[in-house]
Amino acid sequence: DGSTAANSRHDFTCACAAPLAAITRVDGPAVCTYNECGNNPCDAGQMQVCNDPDGSPLSLGDFTCTCPNGVVGTAGPPTCEVDECTPNPCGAGQTCTDPNPAANQRSFTCRCNTAPFTTATDAAAVCSHNECASAPCGAG
Repeated sequence: DGSTAANSRHDFTCACAAPLAAITRVDGPAVCTYNECGNNPCDAGQMQVCNDPDGSPLSLGDFTCTCPNGVVGTAGPPTCEVDECTPNPCGAGQTCTDPNPAANQRSFTCRCNTAPFTTATDAAAVCSHNECASAPCGAG
């Protein structure tokens, strides 16, 4: 209350204590909110998005973290599985295999579907076979 004079009734101000955000109000209670996503509790390296549906300080722990592929974790970051074979980075005529999508790191293998059935790790395989490259016919 800024003044104790008899004619200064209803001149008090309500505010929220830190770390709550506040809408300060004169002559009534303040509306206090807390954004649980403010310090980004989700895994930014996995490009997760935080959502706090109710900013009330009475609803702490209701935030969610969502992976780019739609997997949602409640009150904590989920493990975002990334299938590095979608879309197929190998190209036509090759099969992609991601041995551990939960690892979330480049770890796919490309394998040619026809002979010489070559493979490559983390890149497209070279599927053509040039029988003349070693000059089996000799010079000329």
